Amino acid sequence: MTPAPTGATPDEARAFLDAHPEVTAIDLVLTDANGIARGKIIRRHELAPLYEGGRHLPVSILGLDILGEDVHETGLIWDKGDGDLRAWPIPGTLVPLHGTTRAEVLLAMHHLDGAPMLADPRHALAAQARALAGAGLRATAAFELEFFLFDAQMGPDGRPRPAPAALDGRRSAATEVYAVDDLHGHLPLFDAIHAGAAAAGITAETVISEYAPGQYELTLHWRDDPLRAADDLVRLKRIVRAQARARGIAACFMAKPVERFAGSGMHVHMALHGPPGNLFRETAPGAWPPPLRHALGGLLATLADSMLVFAPHANSWRRFAAQSYAPTAPTWGTNNRSVALRIPEGSPAARRIEHRVPGVDANPYLVAAAVIAGMRHGLAHAIDPGPETQGNAYAAAAPAALPRDWGAAIAAASGSAFLRDALGPEMHRTFTAIKAAEHARVARTIPDVDYDLYFHRV
Repeated sequence: MTPAPTGATPDEARAFLDAHPEVTAIDLVLTDANGIARGKIIRRHELAPLYEGGRHLPVSILGLDILGEDVHETGLIWDKGDGDLRAWPIPGTLVPLHGTTRAEVLLAMHHLDGAPMLADPRHALAAQARALAGAGLRATAAFELEFFLFDAQMGPDGRPRPAPAALDGRRSAATEVYAVDDLHGHLPLFDAIHAGAAAAGITAETVISEYAPGQYELTLHWRDDPLRAADDLVRLKRIVRAQARARGIAACFMAKPVERFAGSGMHVHMALHGPPGNLFRETAPGAWPPPLRHALGGLLATLADSMLVFAPHANSWRRFAAQSYAPTAPTWGTNNRSVALRIPEGSPAARRIEHRVPGVDANPYLVAAAVIAGMRHGLAHAIDPGPETQGNAYAAAAPAALPRDWGAAIAAASGSAFLRDALGPEMHRTFTAIKAAEHARVARTIPDVDYDLYFHRV
């Protein structure tokens, strides 16, 4: 038996199987650069060997694009002979899947000698958490999950339409923001999602009808470990998708699936803690302590370099529009939803930064890694964030420019020393190579709008 470099032990597998005699199969989930679950489904008798010796998986699965095609520029395909490395289970992530006879466990990729395979996104976040710990700090974090519920099939116009309510089949085309009765129509689904989260040890909390027809939000409880917070988000997305699919509808995690309405974010709330406690806690109203100001300053200073992490796809960039509740400039403010970095109202003991830039299509491990690295950068260099934005940030002058589109973000990220350090050289190379390949794919694809505009006119 080879000891797991993740700290997982066969006792965890044996205890789980004893407690869950109904489980017949287990999903092995390794999260790639795009946040997509890659892996296998194994049978019950294969679980103990996974914990005893890991599971061989091809390294190439970390070098795939959004469609699962090889991206040779990552150096993870034929440069490595498409060889196998070893994936190991992450302790505490072996959980039953509600309403099934299956379970799931999250994996982390390692070299055959046990060293972390650094093109695995989870290792990038782990490295940032270790860097904080080396300075005597730790981050607490929580994500918000916004998504749409659509018909499984497109509507007559070829566009998605809101899913009918589970209870009575009613389909609303209105923006039912914060409408409680709208939530009631989908209570069987939301009850199943909360049950699935509970079975997985995830504290999913408030559900909200959001600012578009068929759009909803689930909030997650704080974690003292940002790795666990990102794990929660990855697993909750799978739970939402599976429970929606079981009811014949589609959960959509595109950043901007409907052109006329708001897109979906993946806001991350984060605070830094040291021996005195929460370093962001103020001693008087509005008297923001230096660690909070410097963390804000670092996040603003590194935002342009990090935009590809927060908006990784072509569709991601359609979300950023004025009056859309998605930020359009590097701004910060208190109790203000038009800014990029918001200090929410609440108890000083729970003071935190809400990073409102990431879309729901982003990889939460890379998002949290970039956020922690940005805060560390601000603390190390005592960066001042500049004046707080008051009122409408969409009308305020931007203190610095952001990349104008996906291509510019890829260029900025590819040349960024900050992002290379934030993600680690191997993850940075893998991620930017995959994004460049996807950009080339989109650029050579002729969209429908070209035919609508030009087919009969030029």
